[in-house]
Amino acid sequence: MIGFLIKKTFYDSWDNLLKIVLMNLGFIICAMVPIFIPPLLEGVPVLGFIMLFIGIALCCVYLSTVALSLKSISDYSFLGFVEFFGNVKHALPAGLVLGCFVFIAWLLIDIAIPFYLSMNSLVGLFLAAVIFWTMAIGFFSLQFFFAIHFRLNGSILKSLKKCFIIFFDNSFFCIFSFVYNVLCLAVSVLLAFLMPGPAGLLLFLDEAFRLRLLKYDFLEENPDVPRKKIPWDTLLIDERERTGTRSLKNFIFPWKD
Repeated sequence: MIGFLIKKTFYDSWDNLLKIVLMNLGFIICAMVPIFIPPLLEGVPVLGFIMLFIGIALCCVYLSTVALSLKSISDYSFLGFVEFFGNVKHALPAGLVLGCFVFIAWLLIDIAIPFYLSMNSLVGLFLAAVIFWTMAIGFFSLQFFFAIHFRLNGSILKSLKKCFIIFFDNSFFCIFSFVYNVLCLAVSVLLAFLMPGPAGLLLFLDEAFRLRLLKYDFLEENPDVPRKKIPWDTLLIDERERTGTRSLKNFIFPWKD
């Protein structure tokens, strides 16, 4: 399943290369707000914090819109720029909620953890460790927040709850997805965040959760089957047929196929 997930993500990224690059460019522009404006306001700390929060919220709302838009690519459908801008309103609440979580996480990393470590005591070390591991579980779980929220169409509270349910039921898969995206992020640095970039990472997460839902559909129809014996080869037959296989020539000269 993991091998097919990586393959399908690569195919879909290649087929929509220009769109993903443009979406990544949009994120780079949004990211300039929290990166460059707060340092200019060091003399006014409160205003700097406000601008930092606004910048983070702006980035998360943009990523939320990207995630919702990429859903059509995962579903073998068409993504146009009209559809992209039309998704902003629907993606706004989820983006703002995640923006709040990211801002809180930044405060914990930048202020809380260093403060507790500076206490030079077992209590301080314990509190710093609790915050660290709580944040780690949060990162592993909330990475699928957009995919879960937009695919299951539930409330934001239910989507947050399901993020943690998915993590504890698929811990290895969630950790793998996180590590995979960290590696992709490292590659993105070398490519100026144009590829795969944030859009490529979100596409992978949406593809991952979309395929993972096949497991739950199967278990719902076959409740007596052990959860560790999911017949992925059978479940992915249609997906593999729709995705197909390609040669290097097909990638470079698709019109000659």
